[in-house]
This record gives sequence, C-alpha cells and structure tokens, in this order.
Amino acid sequence: MSWEQIVPLLLAAGLGGLIGLERQLHDKPAGLRTNILICLGAAVFTLVSKLMAGENGETTRITAQVVTGIGFLGAGAIIREPKGVHGLTTAATIWLVASIGVACGAGLYGLAIAATIICGGVLLIARWTDKLGHSEEEPQDT
Repeated sequence: MSWEQIVPLLLAAGLGGLIGLERQLHDKPAGLRTNILICLGAAVFTLVSKLMAGENGETTRITAQVVTGIGFLGAGAIIREPKGVHGLTTAATIWLVASIGVACGAGLYGLAIAATIICGGVLLIARWTDKLGHSEEEPQDT
C-alpha cells in the first residue's frame, strides 16, 4: 500500500462525505455514510482496475461495470407514488458520487473536486428554487 493508493481513497471519502453531509442535513435517504461508501467503493474499483491492468492495459471494463451497477442502486432509490415520483435527485446524486469516486481512483483529483463543488452548488440552488416554487404542504421531489 502506497500514498498513491491512499490519497485517492481519502479524497473519495472526503468528497463523497461533503455531498452526503448536504443530503443528510436535509433528511434525504442516501446521506453521509451512503455517499461516502459509494464514492470510496468506486475509487477502490478504479484503483483495482488500474493495478490489474498494469501500465498499458485496459482499465475501462471495471469502470463501465461501476456505472452499470450504480444505476441499479440509484433505481432502487426512485419511488413512484400516486402524487408523483420521489427520489430522482437522490438517484442522480448516487450516480454522480460514484463518478467522483472513479475520478479519484483514476487520479483525476481536479475533476473530482470540481464536480463536488458544482454538485454542491446545484443542490443548494435547487433547494432554494424549490422553496420559491412550492408551498410547504406540497410534496417535493428531491
């Protein structure tokens, strides 16, 4: 185990935690722990892919399976009710957090940090616009 493997894992846990904290503070189903674990898991799979492939090998196969697998997890977060659909933002956040983990595992730290910052901004702006457009009695899809 080297710092080249530890740093991406720590960064993935931290970035996933930032997004998860926002979700947890707003009582969403996929909160702090879930987002940390998704981001960390995606980073681990990406690191494993890189280590298994070697210097010039194919690294995209495992990453492609992370994308597919996380889609199933996100689909489980979506709930259809007579009044509407709930969990779409949670599902999208799960998908994005996995991509941030993959970016960390691939060593694309700037991309991972930028995606986290943009995600935080989107979630904050969306929450603000939801408050403007909905009364407190209406269910909100977030």
